[in-house]
Amino acid sequence: MAGGAQAQVATHVPDVVAGAKPATVQHIKVHSPAIEGNLEGESADRDVIVVLPPSYASNPRRRYPVVYALHGYSIGAAQWIQEIHVPQTIEGAFARGTREMIVVLPDSKTVHNGSMYSSSATTGDFETFVSRDLVAYVDAHYRTIADRRSRGLVGHSMGGYGASRIGMKHPDVFGALYLMSPCCLSPRDPSQMPAELAAKLAAVKSIAEAQQLGWGERAMLASAAAWSPNPGNPPLYLDLPVKDGKVQPDVAAKWAANAPLAFVDQYIGNLKRYAAISIDVGDQDGLRFDAQKLHEVLDRYGIANAFELYSGTHTSEVAVRVQEHVLPFFSRTLRFDAKP
Repeated sequence: MAGGAQAQVATHVPDVVAGAKPATVQHIKVHSPAIEGNLEGESADRDVIVVLPPSYASNPRRRYPVVYALHGYSIGAAQWIQEIHVPQTIEGAFARGTREMIVVLPDSKTVHNGSMYSSSATTGDFETFVSRDLVAYVDAHYRTIADRRSRGLVGHSMGGYGASRIGMKHPDVFGALYLMSPCCLSPRDPSQMPAELAAKLAAVKSIAEAQQLGWGERAMLASAAAWSPNPGNPPLYLDLPVKDGKVQPDVAAKWAANAPLAFVDQYIGNLKRYAAISIDVGDQDGLRFDAQKLHEVLDRYGIANAFELYSGTHTSEVAVRVQEHVLPFFSRTLRFDAKP
């Protein structure tokens, strides 16, 4: 994240598609046992936005596939739907021929602005929140096709990291993956952390102080809370990879162990179970190099995947991509036939 991802702000708005029918947007709370008891005090009752397709209310016996869409760092689900212009882009995709599906957008923002969709005693287990608790809730409360081949997982930036991480570990839950400008794929070199930054972070004495820091500084704390939690190190309950001007090899190893390009080789069998995998990234995005590396790893192992380098920045085309590429991808690759 500290190696190229940017705050998600400006996105192009695709034209309204003529004849698009209205979707229904619901704001709900989903309780996650996986997040209970975390040291940061993150709520286990998570905000979730559910977008129901136009035919959902009028076809009470019909069941639908579900796409889970993960937001990036420093934003929550509410800002995420503004940046990808939901429900307009979802309605537009359906009007242009994408088969109707349910889209679920969970909020994984934390006191340090992002959970990294990881499993940590400090932040809570957001990986299990998405892959178990959220899926179970949606299947229990909506007319879904409760089968892995009818579930898609997509994310942008930190969400793209989350989709890669969760996707590699949970092919029993999801059937197709789409990674949009994924961040944090490669291990970070802690020796590159400026000494003044390390000292500034080490001097933080409370979460309230941490919330006064800048974007990049908070991103470092979010990464540490997710990847190097320490229940014996209050008040933030985390370890930084640099302490007193020296790299901490054990902490650096923990960060490296959470980098998908470092652990992807362990999950090749899992990745081969997916019906389809797609990766895209803008040609002006610093994250394009790692995204291409992941694509090349999948190619070397003979895992079918698509990779597209499109014209754009980290954020500029994300709404257009959702309408014209992401949802059509899941329309082609998910199963729409409910089993008896």
